[in-house]
This record gives sequence, structure tokens and C-alpha cells, in this order.
Amino acid sequence: MPNSSVLEIVGQMVPVPGNDIDTDRIIPARFMTAITFDGLGNFAFYDERFDREGKQKKHPFNDPRFAGHQILVTQKNFGCGSSREHAPQSLMRWGIRALIGESFADIFAGNCAANGVPAVMMSAQDVSILLTIAQQQPELVIRIDLNEMTVSAGEVELHCSMPEAARRSLINGTWDMTTVLMESVEKIRTTASRLPYMNGFVKA
Repeated sequence: MPNSSVLEIVGQMVPVPGNDIDTDRIIPARFMTAITFDGLGNFAFYDERFDREGKQKKHPFNDPRFAGHQILVTQKNFGCGSSREHAPQSLMRWGIRALIGESFADIFAGNCAANGVPAVMMSAQDVSILLTIAQQQPELVIRIDLNEMTVSAGEVELHCSMPEAARRSLINGTWDMTTVLMESVEKIRTTASRLPYMNGFVKA
């Protein structure tokens, strides 16, 4: 089946303010031993959310006001540090469908796009507006439009940006390269049949 196009994301915000929130904080390394990504959502921000005794700490992901919210709003350089794909996977499996921030680490943003999760950027002033709205009106539904590159929150409309290649892959539905390859199996086989080293080639 072809990938789904991601033209817009509609949902409620969960504010996770802070600069340089790295992938170790998003998903601690000890939870990366699983063979698949299944269940990683349970461990998103785990050490930020629980103390050593397993008691809840104050964190937006523990706040009932933001339960089930799908759009994470943060600040500068989110997803820095290790390039582990587990970080966006854990957020996606928690329920996050898009991220808004001042900036994202390049590899992290690329991994998000490869999972169909847009990571769009806005000015510090506009991010501050959204963080305030999220705190004051947690039930407000916002809309991210990847065609117009706008974020609408009530009567507020703000501009956002993201790398054009990532935006195009999301809009065109080609963000999952594994699916793209699977859809081209016959073309790959035809090309491989013409390559001597793939077709019984023996070096003289």
C-alpha cells in the first residue's frame, strides 16, 4: 500500500518547554534493548517523569490536562545528542503526531520525517505564544497546514517552516523509504537482472 500523505495535523498541544532537550532525556538508553520499537511509548521522558522509586514527578506528559494530546511544543535544539531513532519512535508511540519548536537537531528531525511525523520550526516569539496558549487553553485544538506552512490556534495564525525535502516527502506520501522500495520491487528486479554482479557474474 502507498504511504499516506500528511497534509495537515489537527490536535491539541502538550507544552514541553526547554532548550537542548536531548535524546537521552527523551528515551533513556536502558530502554533501547528491545528488538522492535513496540512499547517504547511507555518510556518517553521516563526519567523526567518518574523518580527512582517509580513515583511520578512533575512533567507535562504526566499532567492530566495534556493527556492524549498529539502536538508537542518545545523550544531550541530539541532532539540533540545521540542520533538514535528510538527518540522519535518513543514520542510517536506515545501519541505525538507532530512537533513544533524553534529548532530541532537535524538527524532527529530527519528521523521524525521518516516516520511521518512533521517537526516544524517557528520563531522564538511565536513558540512562546503557543506555549502560553497551551498552558492557558489546554483543550484548544490547533491545525498545522503543511501546504501553507501555517499553524492556526483559535484566532491566531502563525507561520512555520521545515526543510523542503522533508515537507515534500510528507505531502507526497514518500516519507517511508521502505514502503517506496517495496512498491518498486519489479523495477528493482529488472535493474538487478541487468547487473553482471547480480546475475551470475564470475570474475575471469
